[in-house]
Amino acid sequence: MRYLVILASIVLALFLFLWGRNHQAPMHVRDQAYDLLLSTLLSHSVPEVSIDQIASADFHILDARAYREFEVSHIEGATWVGYDDFDIGRLAGIDKQATVAVYCSVGYRSERITEKLQQQGYTHAVNVYGGIFEWVNTGHPVVTGDGTETKTVHAYSKSWSIWLTRGNQVYE
Repeated sequence: MRYLVILASIVLALFLFLWGRNHQAPMHVRDQAYDLLLSTLLSHSVPEVSIDQIASADFHILDARAYREFEVSHIEGATWVGYDDFDIGRLAGIDKQATVAVYCSVGYRSERITEKLQQQGYTHAVNVYGGIFEWVNTGHPVVTGDGTETKTVHAYSKSWSIWLTRGNQVYE
């Protein structure tokens, strides 16, 4: 019986080791309810990065929201690539080997765009977990189209705006 327990423990440890090598550790945002929403909303089909990671590393940052959302405010230095009207041509000049982080409001649309980028050969494309909402919620600045810092953030819709806890929300 003792040998059976030892053998089962070894098999379980091996399984967990191998499983862990093929799955990334789950991302988290600071608000537990928002984190629960994201953990079920997203398919986690692409690598994910946290707000802290994109704030402290060198990424080409892409905005996968509607152009009107981008106009209201965006992460400084971000390139707008769109979602419904996504066009790979908007990435002209960004090498396919570059580290690219894609964001939207919460991470759903950017996850889809990250999948498309990977299909187009962008091997280091990642999704920003929590999106611009988490960026703003954690006190990071956003800018308007002319580069002026602003507190205004496009909240996508009234129902999604509950996850944006900082900033002045607009919907149009």
